[in-house]
Amino acid sequence: MRCHRLLHVVTVAAATVILGASAFAQRPEHVATPPHFPAGPPRGPTPSRPVPPPRAVPPPHATPPAHAGGPVVVPPPPAVHREPIPPRPTVPHGERPHVDKEGHWVGHEGRHDDDAHYHERWEVGRPWPHGHFVGPIGRGHAYRLRGWDPPRHRFWFNNAYFLVAPDDLPYVDDWGWDSDDIVLYEDPDHPGWYLAYNTRLGTYVHVEYDGPMP
Repeated sequence: MRCHRLLHVVTVAAATVILGASAFAQRPEHVATPPHFPAGPPRGPTPSRPVPPPRAVPPPHATPPAHAGGPVVVPPPPAVHREPIPPRPTVPHGERPHVDKEGHWVGHEGRHDDDAHYHERWEVGRPWPHGHFVGPIGRGHAYRLRGWDPPRHRFWFNNAYFLVAPDDLPYVDDWGWDSDDIVLYEDPDHPGWYLAYNTRLGTYVHVEYDGPMP
C-alpha cells in the first residue's frame, strides 16, 4: 500500500511539472512598453517649427542706364539656399505620445510647419493666463502627483494646479494620480503649454498651469 501511495505522489508531481512547462511555453512574449527615464528625458522636444533662414538682401546697386529703344533690365535677387529638414519619428496610429530610448519625443517632434491642423490645436488666445510655474522643470525635477479632479481634468502637486489638454485626456487613463511622478518641460512650439512626462509609463501629455492652490 505504501509503495502504491508513493508511486501516486511521484506520478502527480511529474504531471504537474510537465503541465507547468507546457503552459510556460505557450505564454505570449512580453509586450514591450515605451522605455522611460526615471529622472526625466535628458532634454525637451526639439522645435518642430524650424526657424526660417534670413531672407537674402540684394546688394545695393545703381539704376541701370536706360537703353535706347529697350526696357530697363533689373537683375533678379540671388536664390536663397534652404537646408532640408531631417526626418524625425512620427506617431503610428493608436500609439500614445512617448519618449523613445533615443530621447525623441514621439508625437511631437517631426510635426513640421506645414502640419497646420496639429499646430492649430495647441494655439491659445492668451498664453500663460496664470503666469509660469515657478518651480524648477526639466530632467532631475520630478514631482509626485497628489490628486485628480476629473470634471475639471485638473491635477495638483506642491500647491500648484495643472489642467490636462482635452485632446490628451485619453492618454492619462492609466496615470496614478496619487503615486506617479512627472517631470515638466516647456513646449518649444506652442506658448502656454507644458509637457508632463510620466516617469513610470514613459508617456507625456500637454498640460497648462492653472495657478497656485489657495
